[in-house]
Amino acid sequence: MKTNLHVGVVGCGYWGPNLVRNLRALPHCQLQQICDTNPQRLAHLRQLYPEIKGTTEYADLLNGADLDAIIIATPVRFHYPMAKASLLAGKHTFVEKPMATSTAECEELIQIAEERGLVLMVGHTFLFSPPVRKIKEIIDAGDIGDLRYITARRLNLGLFQKDINVTWDLAPHDISIILYVMDQMPEVAACWGNAHVTPGIEDVTTLYLGFGRNRTATIHSSWLDPKKVREMTFVGSRRMIVYDDVAMNEKIKIYDARVERPPHYDTFAEFQYSYHYGDVYVPYVKQEEPLKLECQHFLECIRTGRRPITCGERGRDVVKILETSSQSLRENGAKQLLEVPRRNHHQSPPPVPVAAPSLVPA
Repeated sequence: MKTNLHVGVVGCGYWGPNLVRNLRALPHCQLQQICDTNPQRLAHLRQLYPEIKGTTEYADLLNGADLDAIIIATPVRFHYPMAKASLLAGKHTFVEKPMATSTAECEELIQIAEERGLVLMVGHTFLFSPPVRKIKEIIDAGDIGDLRYITARRLNLGLFQKDINVTWDLAPHDISIILYVMDQMPEVAACWGNAHVTPGIEDVTTLYLGFGRNRTATIHSSWLDPKKVREMTFVGSRRMIVYDDVAMNEKIKIYDARVERPPHYDTFAEFQYSYHYGDVYVPYVKQEEPLKLECQHFLECIRTGRRPITCGERGRDVVKILETSSQSLRENGAKQLLEVPRRNHHQSPPPVPVAAPSLVPA
């Protein structure tokens, strides 16, 4: 293995420059080439990073560039053909979320990567977020009791997409977090919404996921809200967690609140729910840029041969749910059964520096 891994990035629009910035700063990573069909975007990034070569032709990254890996941060409709070309050219491949536009496309990419011994990783950045990992740690420790349901809100004004609806655009983040916390696929899904701006492309949706053990999750996504909201609530039988990713500090708050049903009662007059209101706890979480941790993990997987945390199977599971949501939208919100994929490789992400567990008092 080379001392430095040679990497190329295709897509220099909204998200690509963040990947370029992080990859340039990582040790043992040589970002050699960037690619975009827009010459102005290339010129802008090359002005910032003159040592990096630029091209408008994707084929230049596949042939003759001596790249070990390619990072794909293009519009969703290009993810599958570009990732397939990258893998067939013998390149380790990182593709942004969602992985492809269908489960069948995901399965093909997984198969090619396995046959050729290449790393295939999907950009579900929030699985490398220290607050999300802290939430997983707290829930797995049983500190909130039995997890009952999760609600998520991901709202803002724009950015409107032309080829995918708001569920495909925004919900993959929340779906990936929910699957990580639940550690299983949902059994049913339903989605409903409306297209207010562009006919046929829903800009406001609500996605319902039903899991085993009577657990549920709901995701509200919108391009039409005036205020940017990135919030998730995890409701347990003993406590509740609110995660606000927009907050500068105190992104996680644990509420010592619950509702208890009396075990015995003889008459309706004796039947009263017991409401418990306690303190609010803010656990310390060391802040690190999730995208930096994600890029580091991709390079480590190439060097060690380790299966990525956000592997092709995990990316496929998210796409399966998105596919099912589209079918439900076409049927006016009808519930859809999800077949659990044959191959599942859910893993907990590698540890990152966080405060020692001191969660909340019993």
